[in-house]
Amino acid sequence: MPVIETNGLSKRFGRKWGLRDCSLSIPAGKVAALVGPNGAGKSTLLRMAAGLSRPTSGEINVLGEVPIGNGASLLKRVGYLDQERPLYRGFRVDEMFRFGEGTNPTWNMTTAHTYVEQLGISLRDRVNNLSGGQQAQVALTICLAKQPELLILDEPAAELDPVAREDLLRLLMREVAERGTSVVLSTHALGDVGSICDYLVIMSHSTIVLADDLEFVVESHRFLSATSPSGRELPEGVTVIDTRSSSRDVTYLVRMTLPLVDETWEITEPTLDEIIMAYLRLARESPSTSSRHESPSTQGQIS
Repeated sequence: MPVIETNGLSKRFGRKWGLRDCSLSIPAGKVAALVGPNGAGKSTLLRMAAGLSRPTSGEINVLGEVPIGNGASLLKRVGYLDQERPLYRGFRVDEMFRFGEGTNPTWNMTTAHTYVEQLGISLRDRVNNLSGGQQAQVALTICLAKQPELLILDEPAAELDPVAREDLLRLLMREVAERGTSVVLSTHALGDVGSICDYLVIMSHSTIVLADDLEFVVESHRFLSATSPSGRELPEGVTVIDTRSSSRDVTYLVRMTLPLVDETWEITEPTLDEIIMAYLRLARESPSTSSRHESPSTQGQIS
């Protein structure tokens, strides 16, 4: 069962679309990254998945349930962290944990205490005396202590210093490794995608541009380069995503549907960052036609 599945999902804010015609299926057991510029629709999608916003049209299912209308049964299975990382600033850390215990039937206090101890955060510290990174770590710990089947995280490491970012990502990956929790997170940091994620969703202009396993995304794209390209035809079964040209040579980033062997072109493997940037550039240049590319194979909430 997909952890998040949508069909024609759309959300309108007045005259503006926050999300439009989103059809998506994220498999269970994945750490899925939502990547895209500000305003691409990432937070809108995650808030609807968390049951905090109702779609204008279309359908969304989370762990096989509709988020709106199945609050109690679904809420205990999902942990959601908003990018604002809301906490009661006047509470001590242990008071935040007792609040979490009282509102979540699956709460594990041992997990909460273990994580903050490993992070060097005292249970007696007040939230408003913690650094931004420590507040983010406490907020994520609250989500993890709930022991959810699915974690939905909106920019969990945004604006953190390198050490705090590394600690938070390690905490997240420890949970994934020990419990097999599925994770869907949005991020602007492309380095995080390659280091912790195994499923990629690229969004732009409120639509899905690409969605597939990370390994398959890398393996199904290649650079084709040639000097004096005039008169050369591209191999069959490729789709051009990006073109770099000069007076002497040309390089195409292509998506392949078949194993590619063509001695008339120099074939090299792009990095994940290069693939992501090419899709974002394509969507920016052609917003009116930005839509999902089918794979060649077939404020303030914590809950």
